[in-house]
This record gives sequence, C-alpha cells and structure tokens, in this order.
Amino acid sequence: MPITEILACNAKLYGQEKCLTEINLDLQERHNVTWREYELIENNPAGEYRREMTWRVFDEKANRLANLLLKRGIKKGDKVAILLMNCLEWLPIYFGILKSGAVAVPLNFRYTAEEIKYCLELSESICLIFGPEFISRLETIYDQLPQVKTLLFAGENRPSFAENYDRLTANCSSEAPQIKLTDEDDAAIYFSSGTTGFPKAILHTHGSLMSACYTEQKHHGQKRDDNFLCIPPLYHTGAKMHWFGSLLSGSKAVLLRGIKPDWILRTVSEEKITIVWLLVPWAQDILDAIDRGEVKLEDYDLSHWRMMHIGAQPVPPSLIHRWKKIFPHHLYDTNYGLSESIGPGCVHLGVENIHKVGAIGIPGYNWEAKIVDENGRSVPQGQVGELAVKGPGVMKCYYNDPKATAETIKDGWLLTGDMARMDEDGFIYLVDRKKDVIISGGENLYPVQIEDFLREHEAIKDVAVIGLPDKRLGEIAAAIIELKPGVKCTEEEINAFCASLPRYKRPRKIIFDQVPRNPTGKIEKPRLREKYNAARLVAEQTEI
Repeated sequence: MPITEILACNAKLYGQEKCLTEINLDLQERHNVTWREYELIENNPAGEYRREMTWRVFDEKANRLANLLLKRGIKKGDKVAILLMNCLEWLPIYFGILKSGAVAVPLNFRYTAEEIKYCLELSESICLIFGPEFISRLETIYDQLPQVKTLLFAGENRPSFAENYDRLTANCSSEAPQIKLTDEDDAAIYFSSGTTGFPKAILHTHGSLMSACYTEQKHHGQKRDDNFLCIPPLYHTGAKMHWFGSLLSGSKAVLLRGIKPDWILRTVSEEKITIVWLLVPWAQDILDAIDRGEVKLEDYDLSHWRMMHIGAQPVPPSLIHRWKKIFPHHLYDTNYGLSESIGPGCVHLGVENIHKVGAIGIPGYNWEAKIVDENGRSVPQGQVGELAVKGPGVMKCYYNDPKATAETIKDGWLLTGDMARMDEDGFIYLVDRKKDVIISGGENLYPVQIEDFLREHEAIKDVAVIGLPDKRLGEIAAAIIELKPGVKCTEEEINAFCASLPRYKRPRKIIFDQVPRNPTGKIEKPRLREKYNAARLVAEQTEI
C-alpha cells in the first residue's frame, strides 16, 4: 500500500481534526506578539506565526498540487524538487508530488546556488517548488537549468522567473487523481549529507517509505492522542520518517521553526507535546540552559511529555545520564539510520534498554545487522568492523551511479561506512566513520571514543577529533574543543584530564574553536580538516 493512501484514510476518518501546526517563535519575538496570538504579521510570507491544518485540508492541498503537476504534463517517474524551509506547506507539497506519481526530490535549504544546480541536474528534476528564502540563490542559476521546465513559487512577492504556486493550485481539483501506485514504484530521491564531498542522489521506492512508517510506530508506539514535536529539517529522511509514525497513527504534530531551549520547552508546554526528537546539540543546549538558570522547569507544564529520542549522530552517554537526572520519567531511545536506509530505525536502542545507553542498539523492526571485515565476512564478537544492514528500507540505488551502488550494496546488504562492534548481548556500538579513522604511528584511533571521553569534562560543550598530517606518525589526533559559554579552560587542563586515556589515544593537539555541525547535527569534519590543514601549511611557510 502506498503511503499516500494513509493520508487519504486519515482525511476520511479524522477530516476535521488538526494534524499539523506550524509555530515560528522568532516571528513572535521580533513582532512582540503574545504567545498563541493568532494575528497576521505584516510582510510575513508564512502569514501567521502560528498556523494549523486539518487532515482534510492536508489531503485536499496534496490533491490540488498533484492535479496541477499532471495538467503540466508531469508524468509518473518524473522528478519534482522541493526547496523550502520547514513550514505548513512542506508535507502537503511532498504528498502532492507522490500522488501525481512523480518522484519527490527534497533539497537541503543550506545548499548554495551551485549545489542546488548540481542536485537538480543529478536528479534530472523537471520542476522545482521553492520558497521566498531562496529567491536570491535561484536568480543566479534559473536560466542555467534547461531541464527544469516549471518553477513554482510558494509565498508572496513572486519573482518574475517563477509562477504562483498558491494561485495555480487553488484552481485545481481537490479530488485525488487516479494514478495507480505500487510498492515497487519510485517515490523519492534524497541526498547524502555531503560530509565526504558532493552529495549522492539516493533513490527510494514507495515500499521503502511504508517500511519507515511501520518501523517508526513499532519503536515509539505513537497513538491517536500523541503530539510529536518536529524541529529538524523536513528535507532530511530523519525528521520526516519520525513524523511517519504520526501519519500512521493519525496523531498530531507540531513543526517548530527555531531551536532555542526556551522555545522548545514553551512549545512542549503550550501544545501538550508528548514526543520530542532532538539532535545532540539541542539536548545539550537545553541541559546547559537549565544548569545556568536561564530556563526554569517550573515555568512550563511538561506533564504530557513522555518520550525524548535522539538520532543522526553518535550520542554521548554522559548526555543521556544528565538528561535522565533532570527528566527521570522520560522514555528514551537512540535511533541510528542513514538516508540510504530511509532514515532512522534500522538500528535502535529501544526504550526498554536504557541500561545499554552508549550503544546504538539492536536491529530495528524488520531489519538485520552484522559487522563485517573488508571482504564482507562477519567478524568475531567484540571486534571492530563495518556495520552492514539489510531490510525493506534499503535504497533502490544511487540514482544514475551504478558503480557507487555496487560498492555500497552487496547481496542486499547496505554497507554503512560506519565502524562498529557488537557486544556479547548483541548490542552494536559505533566506533567511528570508516573515513574518519585516524592512523597514527600504525595505531587505529577512533575519534568518537576520544570525543565521548572529552565530553565528560565539565567545561566542554562540544568536541570534534580529527586527524592532521604529521611527518613522523603519519597523522595525529587533534581535538577541536568548544567550551561552554562563559567558561574558561586551558590546554594544560585538557591534557591533564586526558592523562587517564591510553597514551596513544590522547590528542596531541588541542584547539579551542567552535565545532560546526550540519542541519542534521553531524559534525562537519571535512570543514575542520580543511581549515586546520590550511592553517598548518601557512604556519610551515611562515617558518620557511
């Protein structure tokens, strides 16, 4: 059954019930309007800072877009790209593309103009739906995209090179188009995070999307009375596939535009949120704000909040131990996944396994996992190898890249590129990205292990360990350390703290700087390596 049928069913069963709410607290603060005030904000392209949508309207909007695309000659299998910030229009547009039989192609809202052009060309997209935040970027490239026949603008103050999405869809039928979809049909192209270069185009089928629905609800038990807080970007598989649990259960969700600790807690309080998915930096910020007294828990009604879960990057055990001290009644889960495995859930900790925090967990619902060597053979328990997963959410292929597909999928097993080990109870622990392993003096150093150790230091907010070239050892481990606001710490103090590490694991260079993360929370280590390799070369040339 295609995922579009779940939306149609929800519209029939719960048509008048609210399903999505968009909250933009940045607007509320900038315009000094009161909390939950429903007035229009002048010159705000989104309309109101708090907007709602019912299941019936959601389905009708999706149908109108589908019918518009079909009227424009877009047919089954054609690619339609989405370039929007998180907003109330995002999911109806996504489902409208699916209902037309076309393939949805969500784009990262941080892409530069050249990256947008690259991804549109790679995916062979013939239509692009975009928002007001991207006008200036598209102005520089729209006439260099001969394959993009239709540009639809969702917002006010339409640029001259695009058509008005709202006006055109308003004149289309709200009845579902009669397009037959099967689990085998292509559904969506997602792009890898690009942490190792230009992103790859990852093709998924309708069956893959449905598998994400079942896996997510099985793991987190969404029911009709749940309300899910979605903060991460919807272009990424993680946020959307967690929301799929809400879709399957016919329950509510809130799209929050903003990540300040007070905003998150206010939204949980006022919207009676029950489930929150956070990235590591946001959970850290909430705890730090509580510690500093910037937010006080007694100011919020958090009684409905039953679960917090984290994914998208390694989760420091120390963070979860801190969280459970402040929120002892919360269920907690770690989610592991890749865009190639339809986002979260191919491996997860499980709310019943909090005693194993630090592990990414066990194979998710309908998934298998194993740890393999370079020849694809399973390694003995406890040894480090590459994590491989197999299940109904494995990508169909890297679009138009058979070589990369063949290197990544072996006999139905997806090679994740993550180094891991499995303990005696079958729980999997990430060691590091295969490409991030540092070889120093013949020893393999796994940065995640060193980062987890350093995060125990009370002055450290975030840390990234990278390899830098060294004439004698080949590489050395360098720790880029971001301190908590207002806290001072010296290199000598960090070195003293690391004295309990085995000597070969101790960072040989300490750098105090900010740790850059992408929108899905992953540390941008290529940026750091480029920055500090360049700094090293400048220093060497200065010495010469």
